[in-house]
Amino acid sequence: MDAWLQSLLTALALPQFGLSTVFLVSVLSATLLPLGSEWAVLGLVKLNPELFWPAMLVATVGNTLGGGISWWMGFGAERAYEAVAHRKPVELRALQWLERFGPKACVLSWLPVVGDPLCAVAGWLKLPFWPCMLYSAIGKFLRYALMTAALLWIFPGAFTT
Repeated sequence: MDAWLQSLLTALALPQFGLSTVFLVSVLSATLLPLGSEWAVLGLVKLNPELFWPAMLVATVGNTLGGGISWWMGFGAERAYEAVAHRKPVELRALQWLERFGPKACVLSWLPVVGDPLCAVAGWLKLPFWPCMLYSAIGKFLRYALMTAALLWIFPGAFTT
């Protein structure tokens, strides 16, 4: 098992797989799995500075797709709840806040801890899918671009081998 895992990690580290690795990690990290994709993006950009903008685009698309998966999970969970309980769920203050701001609240989906569940709750509330994804993509792109640029600028020699 260790040899298989090592060979997988070695293959994913190859430059020709860099963007696809960033995409996969970005999708998974935007679901409810406890992962972070920022370090994969930073690592790729540090090794291949010419891939800064393609990496930002790929990470944003992947992370937004993962948010969409979370939205659909929330949508399905709410439908399953109603089917089993035969009633609407109890309204919480956080749900009321999200309903008030609507899809625009999904711009905060980049936040640690609360961002991924935010997309699921947006699905639970049946907020419009495409506007949620648009606002989510805006927030995620800004996070990737600013965080990666800041880390490269603040610590220019820290990530060299």
